[in-house]
Amino acid sequence: MNINITRRSALRRVAFSLVEMLAAVSIIGVISFMAIPSITRMRGDSERNLAITRAEALNLAQVSLIQVRGRTDAQLLWQQAGNDSQARYNLLKPYIAFAEDSLVGGFLPSGYNVQFNGAVTSLQKTVLTGPSGRIYY
Repeated sequence: MNINITRRSALRRVAFSLVEMLAAVSIIGVISFMAIPSITRMRGDSERNLAITRAEALNLAQVSLIQVRGRTDAQLLWQQAGNDSQARYNLLKPYIAFAEDSLVGGFLPSGYNVQFNGAVTSLQKTVLTGPSGRIYY
């Protein structure tokens, strides 16, 4: 008789009760509710860091353009490109590793933009703007 009772109690403990399942689901829900804002904040921070890194790559590409072409030729090419950021980016593309075809939406994350200076030989940093305004780097 004692053996029969232990078999029944062992069979009952094989599955979870409804209360245990509801507790597990509610705990998972609370954890995910707390984690989602952190994940979205980390994504925004990583896009900002990527934009800063890409702006620094553009600054280094300007230096490479001057070193390869010479100051006079580089400034002449820079002026011929005008104020068009894409045309100036096309001048710098050969000096950037893994350069995309387009500057905005390709090389830079969406929502970010750069403004190149009028003179490439002045070696001033490009101005980086993002969704929250100008980014100083």
